[in-house]
Amino acid sequence: MDGIEYPIGQQDFKALREGNYIYVDKTRYLEYFVKPGKYFFLARPRRFGKSLFLSTLQYFFEGRRELFHGLYADSMDWDWKEYPVLHLDLNTDRYSEPETFSEVLDTVFEQWERRYGIDPEEARRRRFSQRFKRIIEAAHISTGRQVVILVDEYDKPLVNNLDCDEQFESFRSELAGVYSNFKSGAEHIRLVLITGVSRFSKLSIFSDLNNLNDISLDEPFSDICGITERELRENFEEGIDLLAVKMKCGHEEVCALLKQNYDGYRFSAEGSEIYNPWSLLNCMDKCNIANYWNHTGIPTLVAQVLKRSNVNLEELFNTQCTLDMLLGLDLRSADPLALLYQTGYLTIKSYDADINIYTLGIPNREVSTGLFDVLVPYYVKTKGEPTETVVRKLTASLMIGRPEEFMKNLRIYFAGIPYEMNMENENNFQNCFFILMSLLGFNARPEVHTSDGRIDLLIDTGKYVYIIELKYDSTAAAALEQIDSKNYDLPYRGGGKKIFRIGAAFSSKTRTIQDWKIS
Repeated sequence: MDGIEYPIGQQDFKALREGNYIYVDKTRYLEYFVKPGKYFFLARPRRFGKSLFLSTLQYFFEGRRELFHGLYADSMDWDWKEYPVLHLDLNTDRYSEPETFSEVLDTVFEQWERRYGIDPEEARRRRFSQRFKRIIEAAHISTGRQVVILVDEYDKPLVNNLDCDEQFESFRSELAGVYSNFKSGAEHIRLVLITGVSRFSKLSIFSDLNNLNDISLDEPFSDICGITERELRENFEEGIDLLAVKMKCGHEEVCALLKQNYDGYRFSAEGSEIYNPWSLLNCMDKCNIANYWNHTGIPTLVAQVLKRSNVNLEELFNTQCTLDMLLGLDLRSADPLALLYQTGYLTIKSYDADINIYTLGIPNREVSTGLFDVLVPYYVKTKGEPTETVVRKLTASLMIGRPEEFMKNLRIYFAGIPYEMNMENENNFQNCFFILMSLLGFNARPEVHTSDGRIDLLIDTGKYVYIIELKYDSTAAAALEQIDSKNYDLPYRGGGKKIFRIGAAFSSKTRTIQDWKIS
């Protein structure tokens, strides 16, 4: 294992195999794609290995058996003949200008046209949909074999232009024309595999492609991208041991931290949990547990949709839904639940087959931290101290058992929220409080059920337990009386931890915590 490198950002299968990189063998999935006439769609969050799998398929159908030596595919019953592969990667630009999309398509199409004997100059007088049709036909005729078509990040030109109606519609129309060839050119096509972050339901991009098989939630493909627990143990033992030495802890303790930070994704009703490959590889490469996935892009779309929808965040991040609610997504009027799931901020936690209901939740600590960091400017954009400073002060006062200091800082925090946050709306108040508590970093749990009610907020620091009841336009005395009358502290007595009972009242008039009582 000496000298092995981790393929950070390396999405080319050939470069990965010819270099001294770790490769988690996913080639067993190639067996699903070898039958002719198959059309597939796969949605996964960003940085989950979709591009690498498409690259693997490309070299497989190009007959490059030497690259698969020692892998599962090398033992498959396969003729290893070379097929024409058209690999369209739309992840190469941000598409911020109208001409960038045309430039990307023109560059790729010209390469294919020259390869299969089409005059590019003459071809440029045609629409992109017509050019693609001729390329598919020419590739089949010139090689004598049907064409394999791979489309990576089919939706990126649209996602990056949600706020520009004219450009969005232009790109949608152009893509629909290009993709229409998947059906009209079926006699020339052996395989189509399309990948993206989201499965958009109302864009009519694939309106005529009624044989497109969406495998995004299918059990056999649940771990086609990402890394399972078994794959972690089989491929990353050396990296785990190095982390254990650096962190001065045991092997299993490191594994527990990796699971807490990067595991927890699940892409089918009964599938296994999956590690985020980007985060795991970066962690091993840098020998440091940190937040890596969040730095690959700020999903402002997610934050904008949540704010516009005026949803209760606490309920949204622990919710139940049907399969249709997971799959359906209209980009122009995005449903927050489907958007959060398809972008990786929510994942399947469990499935009840009797009622056909999925339970969703946040996958892991890395996602939770990144998500709430993104939401802070949209929900808790204070006029006073930066949110990080407020969070630090609140955390410190909780850790040393100073509830009075905690409440004073909490009042200052809410008093600094500007008027456009509309704190007269109780839902906004609850969302602001929920985000703040989520950023504290230790065990802060809202809406904890007891035998006689629900605790608004329970915070356990390991040394202290804080039971907090919040009243909206009421009194602190009423809040504290509810804690005492319902014996919210009963399950925590005798645990050796000091218990603080805090009743607090928030005023919509003054827009802050008006009063509190501590016992």
